Amino acid sequence: MRVHSHTFDNEMNWLELNFWTITLALLSITGALAALGHLILRHRDHRSAAFWTALVVFSPLVGPLLYLFLGVNILRRQGRRYRSGIHEPWHDPVPEHPLPLAPAETCESQDHQQLARTLDRLSRFNFTTENAVRLLNGGDEAMPRMLEAIRSAQRSVTLASYIFEAIGIGADFVAELGAAVRRGVQVRVMVDDAGTRYSWPPVIEALRQAGVQARRFMPSRLVLRLITMNLRNHRKILVVDGETAFTGGMNIREGNMLSRKPAHPVQDMHFEVRGPAVAQIQRVFAEDWAFCTQEALEGERWFPALKPVGGASIIGVVDGPDEDLEVMPAVFFAALNAARHEVKIVTPYFLPPVVLIAALRMCAIRGVKVTILTPAENNIPFVSWAAQTLYPELLAAGCRIFESPPPFDHSKFFVIDGVWSFVGSTNWDPRSLRLNFEFNIACHDAELGGRLTAEMDRMLALSREVTREALDAAPVLQRARNGFARLFIPVL
Repeated sequence: MRVHSHTFDNEMNWLELNFWTITLALLSITGALAALGHLILRHRDHRSAAFWTALVVFSPLVGPLLYLFLGVNILRRQGRRYRSGIHEPWHDPVPEHPLPLAPAETCESQDHQQLARTLDRLSRFNFTTENAVRLLNGGDEAMPRMLEAIRSAQRSVTLASYIFEAIGIGADFVAELGAAVRRGVQVRVMVDDAGTRYSWPPVIEALRQAGVQARRFMPSRLVLRLITMNLRNHRKILVVDGETAFTGGMNIREGNMLSRKPAHPVQDMHFEVRGPAVAQIQRVFAEDWAFCTQEALEGERWFPALKPVGGASIIGVVDGPDEDLEVMPAVFFAALNAARHEVKIVTPYFLPPVVLIAALRMCAIRGVKVTILTPAENNIPFVSWAAQTLYPELLAAGCRIFESPPPFDHSKFFVIDGVWSFVGSTNWDPRSLRLNFEFNIACHDAELGGRLTAEMDRMLALSREVTREALDAAPVLQRARNGFARLFIPVL
């Protein structure tokens, strides 16, 4: 009997093992076929599709799961949900007057006029005239100016940030926003859900304790967080009384305050905007706030009449995985095609899609001076490793690439011919150009372009130029590491 029982137990164990093996195999095959079907029918980026196809074929169990969590199918679906819960996105009416640039009397001014016309059609907004833009270089200049603006608020304050720490300089913002509420100012604050996890304690609770109406953008937990973790609101917006706006790439973090010698110092830039363009910046915040809360921000308190204050023509450019999908890459492509003399790019993460690499190469081939500046020591080394594999084809075409020394430089700007400037939250990488909710402003202003050009020239004097010889002389293991990192560019 004992022998028969032992044999029976072995048979049951064998059957159970085979059941789970067959079940797992069927799930793997089903998941792989579903993922491949979606890749073939829906995926738009052929390079990304090739990456995912190889991953699914060679890893039919893990590959489909990663595609579910990181693939753009989920992003587009969530992007549609983003708009379905609120009113139709804002669209400026078609302008009745010519675009606000100087008359096209020369070939160069005609090129500028053509670029303005293109941007006017790509963006949901129209060009505005007679604005003023002020460059705020570093947290030590930008943060006190932003706090001063909040302190002077009389009617309203809106603030959106990807990262907002509750300590250090962030605590000063919490205090000033709370003080504004106590004196009767209407304050609304929105922080990306993923961004709230960069520091402890979470700033949302501190803001609410101070009496501020604060919300997380697209909050979710556990599996839902994995599915939507790439849907990040990366925009940085502060608008005071609907009249003064701040935007750019700077988060509210102690690391930006270089004078305080933080443990992880970050160099960055931000921009103060006054004039009619402020209404566009406020409109972007209002759309995101309506999505988070269903509250519509309208009326004189949020959108007052704005007076002309300067000579800059500005248009807001909204980008995200919704109806604004891939607007920013199209804007960058149009700007590169319009360049006639010089292109200057400063970005912390340089992983442009193939179409922008081709545009940069064509700029250099037709004689435009192309200069790219990125950090030598990146806060995400994997991105830097992958970026180095893109350098050879750009260097071969005549582009020049420089790496800036520490501290890590998080600045993002893009200057064309010294008169067009593109500033905001967008990086030159797949996450920014396809996955995140981003906001930039395109400025036609020789004064701002000259200031940014001078600032980049100062940075270049401290930087090291990348050469093809140095790349070729790198150790084999380093080149292999970089090549491995390149495989993951579609999801970086």
